Amino acid sequence: MQEKGTISINTENIFPIIKKFLYSDNEIFLRELVSNAVDATQKIKRLSSIGKYNEAKTITISDNGLGMTAEEIKKYINQVAFSGATEFMEKFKEAKDANEIIGKFGLGFYSAFMVSDLVEIQTLSYQDGAAPARWVCDGSTSFEITDGSRTTRGTDIILHINKDAEEFLDDNRIEHILDKYCKFLPVPIQFGMRTEHEVDGEDENGKKIFKDVEVENIINTTAPIWTKAPSELKDDDYLDFYRQLYPMSEEPLFWIHLNVDYPFNLTGILYFPKVKNDMEIQRNKIKLFSRQVFITDEVKDIVPEFLMLLHGVIDSPDIPLNVSRSFLQADSNVKKINSYITKKVADKLGDLFKNDRKAYEEKWSDIGLFIKYGMISDEKFYDKAKDYALLTNTKKENYTLEEYKEKVTATQTDKDGTVIYLYTDDPARQDAFVQSANKKGYDVLVMDSILDVHFISKLEQKLDKTAIRRVDADVADKLINKDDTTIPHNLTPEETTTLTGIFTKAVHKPNMTIEIESLSPDEFPVTITTDEWMRRMKDMAKTSGGMSFYGTMPDNYKVAINGNHKLVSKILKATTEEEKDQLARQAFDLALLSQGMLTGAELTDFVNRSVELI
Repeated sequence: MQEKGTISINTENIFPIIKKFLYSDNEIFLRELVSNAVDATQKIKRLSSIGKYNEAKTITISDNGLGMTAEEIKKYINQVAFSGATEFMEKFKEAKDANEIIGKFGLGFYSAFMVSDLVEIQTLSYQDGAAPARWVCDGSTSFEITDGSRTTRGTDIILHINKDAEEFLDDNRIEHILDKYCKFLPVPIQFGMRTEHEVDGEDENGKKIFKDVEVENIINTTAPIWTKAPSELKDDDYLDFYRQLYPMSEEPLFWIHLNVDYPFNLTGILYFPKVKNDMEIQRNKIKLFSRQVFITDEVKDIVPEFLMLLHGVIDSPDIPLNVSRSFLQADSNVKKINSYITKKVADKLGDLFKNDRKAYEEKWSDIGLFIKYGMISDEKFYDKAKDYALLTNTKKENYTLEEYKEKVTATQTDKDGTVIYLYTDDPARQDAFVQSANKKGYDVLVMDSILDVHFISKLEQKLDKTAIRRVDADVADKLINKDDTTIPHNLTPEETTTLTGIFTKAVHKPNMTIEIESLSPDEFPVTITTDEWMRRMKDMAKTSGGMSFYGTMPDNYKVAINGNHKLVSKILKATTEEEKDQLARQAFDLALLSQGMLTGAELTDFVNRSVELI
């Protein structure tokens, strides 16, 4: 038998497109061809194998599946974009294992020409009396069909690798691709042989003797745990699988097993890693599969942005893919899956909080950033997470949002009924302010994660009549001083003017405004605060990764002089201008030092001045 012809396509230019632009990565050819081999093998329920390459510079993908007749080659191979899997599923739509069919046996086959000068098929159909057939194509639209040489049922795809793709003739390169894309295919994939040590008797002293034995090298796990029911699995199974996926990572905190078949099909396992304050390096850790074939680890269209911090796998045949299977398309199924995953994660966290709050609180330092990220970016997640999101104070006590508002309403409510939350984003540097607030009976939260500036704004939007201020903000003390118990200073207008002049000269910084205030005598003589709103805008500009208008604005501070402090009286009573200036500078530098703002030459001057004063 011999037949020559032209592949049925709409344009002569389709092959250059297939060879160069159909797939974003030319290594994808191996995934497509192995997937097709698995497809054929699943239909016949037998073993498939891959892995012949020789000095002729060929790669052979071999299976013991259905095989094809010459007529089927014409139909399935010569008509580009014909879907063999679609017809098979229609023909066998009553079959229980129809969902096991992988992909489409159409354009995927032609990915072979991305790396090949010549592609050959040797095949023998399972049908009684079928003759072996051979198909050859050199990458043009011409093909040739002749009698084949295969003697057993199945198909060999023989790729004659072109000069530009000889990297794929390397065993390690092929095995890497198989490990990436085919690691969990549902049919055993053999690639070459591997050496094992086998007991071969004992020596005269009873010591075991070993010999090297060549065995088939099966490179995949055919039944990964996400294909099993949760009732079949133990914690060790989930942990072992996590170690297999991420061998260098810390163990996860907990996980969610996804398993839904309506209104879409979705299985998978999502792990909660230890996130802490590092978000970027955690991304792209969720792997997307379609019937156990790896597709991509960029799942932003399927998984909400804040859930990109999770690790694990998602497998769904209902996720639409473009012809290369490399990029996701946003359609109704994807949106439904997105919402479902969000709900499952939120419910899991809620169950953990309700069932064992102590254990949940112990994990908060690891999962807090993740939950805050979700609350900021997803309204539906916020509605659920508000019941188990925690606020932690400087005493390391944890409260839910509702619990905390109840705690501070009585003591930290302003004249107009606004409840004031005080927080520190650097407990060590702001310790003086924290202690000052504690002395007044105020509670101080610790909000020092990279997302907290955004989380604070979100809470102010959501919590009724609530204002959140950093403990060193220029308005914090005034807002919570609702009882007007501050001792008024006894400075005369002339003394106030004189004191302002002394500190203006001593400070000598255009971005710092001097104000004389009535504070408690046991407060610091000088306190440096910053505008809460402007500081927050600048912090947001930093965390957003770009330079906004606020990010370019200079820092401005208020220098509050405590009119009731005894040092102020000492400054006013000093007999020389030099002494007044020296004391004012010392008081101001102490305020800078408490804020971590005293550096360089100014710090050296402060040290030298301190020695002189001593």
